[in-house]
Amino acid sequence: MGVPLKNLAAVGGSPLVARAVRACVRAELIDEVVVSTDHQGIAEAAREAGATVIDRPDDLSGATASSESAVLHVLDHLPETPDVVVLVQCTSAFIDPADLDTAITRVLDGHADVVFSGLETHEFLWSAAGDGVNHDPAHRPRRQDREPHFRETGAFYVMRAQGLREQGHRFFGTVAVQPVSPHHAIEVDTPEDLEIVRALAPFVDRPEPIDVDAVITDFDGVHTDDRAYVDQDGREMVAVSRSDGMGISLLRRSGVKLMIMSTEHNPVVAARARKLGVPVLQGLTDKRTVLRDWLAIEGIDPARVAYVGNDVNDLGPMNDVGWPITVPDAHPRVRAAARTVLTRPGGAGAVRELCDRVLAARPVDQVELATAPRAELRLTPNARPVQIGEALVGAGQPVYMIAEIGINHNGDVEIARRLIDVAAEAGCQAVKFQKRTPEICVPLEQRDQIRQTPWGEMTYLEYKIRTEFGLKEYSQIAEHCRERGLDWFASPWDVPSVEFLENMDVVTHKVASASVTDVDLLRALASTGKPIILSTGMSTLEEIDRAVEILGTSKLVLMHATSTYPLPPEEANLRTIVTLQERYGVPVGYSGHERGLQISLAAVTLGAVTVERHITLDRTMWGSDHAASLEPAGLEHLVRDIRIIETALGDGVKRVFPGEEAPRARLRRVAV
Repeated sequence: MGVPLKNLAAVGGSPLVARAVRACVRAELIDEVVVSTDHQGIAEAAREAGATVIDRPDDLSGATASSESAVLHVLDHLPETPDVVVLVQCTSAFIDPADLDTAITRVLDGHADVVFSGLETHEFLWSAAGDGVNHDPAHRPRRQDREPHFRETGAFYVMRAQGLREQGHRFFGTVAVQPVSPHHAIEVDTPEDLEIVRALAPFVDRPEPIDVDAVITDFDGVHTDDRAYVDQDGREMVAVSRSDGMGISLLRRSGVKLMIMSTEHNPVVAARARKLGVPVLQGLTDKRTVLRDWLAIEGIDPARVAYVGNDVNDLGPMNDVGWPITVPDAHPRVRAAARTVLTRPGGAGAVRELCDRVLAARPVDQVELATAPRAELRLTPNARPVQIGEALVGAGQPVYMIAEIGINHNGDVEIARRLIDVAAEAGCQAVKFQKRTPEICVPLEQRDQIRQTPWGEMTYLEYKIRTEFGLKEYSQIAEHCRERGLDWFASPWDVPSVEFLENMDVVTHKVASASVTDVDLLRALASTGKPIILSTGMSTLEEIDRAVEILGTSKLVLMHATSTYPLPPEEANLRTIVTLQERYGVPVGYSGHERGLQISLAAVTLGAVTVERHITLDRTMWGSDHAASLEPAGLEHLVRDIRIIETALGDGVKRVFPGEEAPRARLRRVAV
């Protein structure tokens, strides 16, 4: 038996169609999401989630119509035919945007014409007649001796649009599988399937900001651990988390309305509410009616309300709001009804976690950046990769190697060309320069200072002008990088330099550590719409917070750096890579100024997705950056060793490898 209108069935508080649309919207490489339907309710839910809706004609709406016919109908109604089309089926409740991006990349790169979602399986299949489908019943090899098969999950199919038009079906040309997690491989076909995904949703769904205007909580089991301590006189005490107070305070200051609703008569409820400065209604017998009346009086849309409960008497109000939320040790029926299950138990930080996630969705001007924890919230454990040129920069991708030429060219295009060759031959993906307008960047008090240079004695301003490349030089650099297959870009130090680099159509812009607090420069860079790489040397978290607020996070890569030249190991502080990943939820790399390779290699093991090192032809050359740079052999060894580390890190899945089979058979003893 199927599920009537299952695309509108709520899972984790959202209709299945809305979940599918949001997954596609969050995918970096999907430009437009279109839903084909003949049902008004599905169309409304799809539009609210961010999709364009195309009405499906009657002749394509019956049970015999194929999915391909609906996709072709959509393509016929688009102003332009895309190169790649993704067919997503709403009956898959859990679709990872990263899986979509990876599958799309495989088609764009030409590795396959079609990529579909599949679950690796070693299951033995049988026909109804008792025949082995994928095995010989007389010979059943061990699991480790068999090649895996993949079960088609039905979640998504990525294909070349032209191939679909020509063939009329979704499988053509070179077909490949995009493996997905077992948690994401459940298709909703029956009421039992729907029960399963509803139960799994609180644990599979990634945490997301909670965008609401009001928060209502139960007391026992939410503010407390649902236990009471009774003294010899029968007086009760409860345990609460001190951290809840700061979270509640920040919510109140940001304009979110708060309320505690409890069936308990115990005065401890009112006492705690007074301490928190939150209105309380207690001794209630019908929370649902009271909630409806309160929302009507306050004029608040129930869809923009979070209610946090933990037991069955909370199910009524939870069903009336847009964000039903619970704690991990709640009653099973309550967990199944929740859109979100918090990670911390009641009385142990659940309320603070809730506050942090609500604050994460509030406008910046409603929360004081210096004290609000919104940037510290782990919203994306695996940050989305950022597209830079032809490369994806992020977790699971090859480390993006940047050879910083900077000003080590000493104003000589031929030296720059030789350094580009060094980077290409070492296996780097990009070279980086620095671009300044000396008349703007050189401080007034330094302009007339006399410097000894390889070209004789001159003022500091004359020296900076002498070594600065212009349009002629950068045109030659761009052409040579194209010939060597390298991306190139630069760190602009002033707004005119941003305009110059935009005219050169660089693939990305780099913010030097010295420019983290240059608001005008950051705004100019943000307006380009290009990916931004932000170095964080000599910066506090508060300064980085302000820079990130200007630049946004959708196309941002952070670089951990310490601006000491050369860098001593005790100042490397590599664990900051993890701190930045957790705080901002974006890919994080490492920009190094140390001598040697060890620190850069360690950065990769800590998750650095890109590594940038200064390069030189000879560390003894004249100039300020040569001493902390890598010579050609050092760069070659660095890239080689990073690629070895990437291979050695593996995927984290414990398994027996082929090389272990012989010693395993020879040495392992098994008692039965």
